[in-house]
Amino acid sequence: MHIINLFDLTTLQWFWVVFAAFLVGLSKTGISGLTMLIIPIIATIFGGKESTGILLPMLLMGDVFAVSYYKKHADWGKIRKLLPWAIVGILLGGIVGNYINDKQFKSFIATSVLICVVILIYTEKKGDKLNVPKGVWFNILIGVASGFTSMIGNAAGPVFSIYLLTIGLKKNNYMGTASWFFFIINLTKLPLQIFFWNNITAKTTILSCMMIPAITLGAFLGIKVVKRLNEKLFRYIIIAMTALVAIKLGIG
Repeated sequence: MHIINLFDLTTLQWFWVVFAAFLVGLSKTGISGLTMLIIPIIATIFGGKESTGILLPMLLMGDVFAVSYYKKHADWGKIRKLLPWAIVGILLGGIVGNYINDKQFKSFIATSVLICVVILIYTEKKGDKLNVPKGVWFNILIGVASGFTSMIGNAAGPVFSIYLLTIGLKKNNYMGTASWFFFIINLTKLPLQIFFWNNITAKTTILSCMMIPAITLGAFLGIKVVKRLNEKLFRYIIIAMTALVAIKLGIG
């Protein structure tokens, strides 16, 4: 009870924090689009930049489950192409994040997600006729955008999903590649948010650790869920989750 009293949260807010933690685990091993639903929940309770410090350790815990389960399915060639540019995006996001307020944060995320929805729908409509860019510029664009949006609001999921879906990865390869990519990205962000943004503290770490049971439950349920999904439904769920968040943030 003493630990709970460290945080000035209502019973309803505690419910949403636990629910968000559950979704973290579920998204990391099952339905990756759910990550975007977590962002407005945590941001509503803790505010823009502070919410990223609350959420990042939870995401890392979920990443551990994801890479443990999908470790054999990663496409390291795709990861290596994007990773250096993603780190550039993280550094840019760290700088920009010092100069935007909560309203701008939410507006940026909403705009990014809406763009992602349009592109995802377009790629789904084109199907096998879609011509994926092969140039280095495409890898640079996706890498920088992934790193930047990840640093600003842990919101790189849709950007990276576009890249993975357009190159036609199957479920397990999709999950394995995304799991390792975001595990590395989130580890890179950790020292920046601790020492540069100062939004990860002993207090926020305690809160994140309290969420381990909910994250664990979500992670194991996610493994069960993804096994039951067919390829087409899997893609539709990602698009639907992304669209839902765009609407939520746009009217919020």
